[in-house]
Formats: sequence, structure tokens, C-alpha cells
Amino acid sequence: MNSLQQLENKLDNCIFCKIAAGKIPSKIIHEDEELMAFHDINPAAPVHVLIIPKKHIATLSDCDESHAALLGKMMVLAPKLAQQQGCGYTINDNGSGTGGFKTLFNTGPDGGQEVYHLHMHVIGGPHPWRGQR
Repeated sequence: MNSLQQLENKLDNCIFCKIAAGKIPSKIIHEDEELMAFHDINPAAPVHVLIIPKKHIATLSDCDESHAALLGKMMVLAPKLAQQQGCGYTINDNGSGTGGFKTLFNTGPDGGQEVYHLHMHVIGGPHPWRGQR
């Protein structure tokens, strides 16, 4: 099998590519030309969504300067989705913060990456989920 065939095989077997192509159903909460966001099927917290690029990029380590705008778009989308899902961060009238979420990219086997299609976790909601992932 040549390298092009190997790449095509990886793309054909990528679950997130299949979700982005509409071949596998998911609970989509955002979609535009470049990105898709949906609920994680194995949530680690009350709110756990994934943001993926529609274009297949295996890991964060595969990104370079040409991906800066895409990565920035993912980062800007995260707080909007967190707010929509009920775990946005806000400042109260007394100046104290409430709510909140965390963002996470797992990269490679030692980083805990299970699906080799770039994705950002947006995790939040009422505790006691703290420290579980």
C-alpha cells in the first residue's frame, strides 16, 4: 500500500471525519464551513463538547503557522459554546466570577489522544467532576 492509499484508509476510518461528513449521527451544536462541534459520547462532566476541524488534521503537533486562524477560531468558539451549554464564565455585580469551563487538546499516546483527528474538549458544569480528566 502506497502512502496515498494509507492516508485515504486513515481518512475512511476516522470517526470524526465520518461525523463531519454526516455519515455518523451526532448531537451537533455548531457547524460552519471549517468547524463542527458536538456532544462527547462519553462525557467526563455535565457539559462535554468537542470542537473539530472538518478537514482532517491528526494531532495538534501536525499544525503549523498555516493553521493559526483555524486554531484561533476553535479557541474563540469555545467560550461561546460553553455559554450556550450553561457553563460560561461571568463576572457578578460584586466582581466575583462564577461558572467556568476548561479547554483541552490531547496530543499523542502519552497525551491521552484516542481519536487521531484534531479536537478540542470543552468541559464544564457543576462539580464533582473536578480532576477526573
